[in-house]
Amino acid sequence: MTKQQTPPETTPADSLPDSWVYRFAPAAAVPYLQLMRADRPIGTWLLLWPCLWSIALASHWLEVGWRLGLPHPEFLILFAIGAFVMRGAGCVVNDLADRNFDGMVERTRGRPLPSGRVSVKQALLFLAALCLIGLVILVQFNLFTIKLGVASLLLVITYPFMKRLTYWPQFFLGLTFNWGALMGWAAVTGGLGAPAIALYMGGIFWTLGYDTIYAHQDKEDDALIGVKSLALRLGEATPGWLVLFYGSAAVLFILAGGMAGLGLSFYVGMLLATGQLLWQIRKLDIHDEPTCLRLFKSNKIFGLLVFLSLIAGHYF
Repeated sequence: MTKQQTPPETTPADSLPDSWVYRFAPAAAVPYLQLMRADRPIGTWLLLWPCLWSIALASHWLEVGWRLGLPHPEFLILFAIGAFVMRGAGCVVNDLADRNFDGMVERTRGRPLPSGRVSVKQALLFLAALCLIGLVILVQFNLFTIKLGVASLLLVITYPFMKRLTYWPQFFLGLTFNWGALMGWAAVTGGLGAPAIALYMGGIFWTLGYDTIYAHQDKEDDALIGVKSLALRLGEATPGWLVLFYGSAAVLFILAGGMAGLGLSFYVGMLLATGQLLWQIRKLDIHDEPTCLRLFKSNKIFGLLVFLSLIAGHYF
């Protein structure tokens, strides 16, 4: 199916019109791929980076991997597939919970569930299939990692409802999206360690920052329909809070690398990565939705910079 064959009314406003979904996927599969956000890969990157960071950090810690200290390709591939599938499953859960709210928001009313292109029953069956694939991936790891993966389902299920209860749903998203920082370490070492805990905590602060930026796109609609977010709570004070969130994330990431014994190049790389976060704050205009989206998406670059810093810190 080509992009030109996709009717505008069946393409969500926040979808990427040039995505592979509209160029190559069969017409019948498009609503399901939209449901799991396959046409918007940034969420997969944000879920995957903490996994890859943790695998790299643990590989250095134990000096194991494809080449001593380098993450084993099998782990990277398995976590990449798992992140794609489970991010999709999380999106299905989120859309099932928010299908009535999404119908009242301009950016999301074209999504498959509120637009009626996928029924609740079909979404539940699709969710079960995604979870089954995720389980097949999960059982490739050690028992402790499997237990951690099962425990994460509690966060996946409860997160979508937090925006009804608290102005800090971004905190619960951080708990959920950075769980891979624990799982990656566990997959390599068979347990947990202080560097993994520091990495996980840093990831939570990182998510508080980038998802607050993202939430500024919807703050007017959220206020009208009664949904809460840090964008509404912080308002014009957002840039100052981002300094706190992103600064804490950088400190905790550096602490994790220090506890794991990484070399000087890691710290040099983290200076560049921290500079990317500062650039986001400097460029932020909370009243300009395209800018908020662009800065939010730029966090995949931050994730790459941290990953390369971890690798460099092992060898140099």
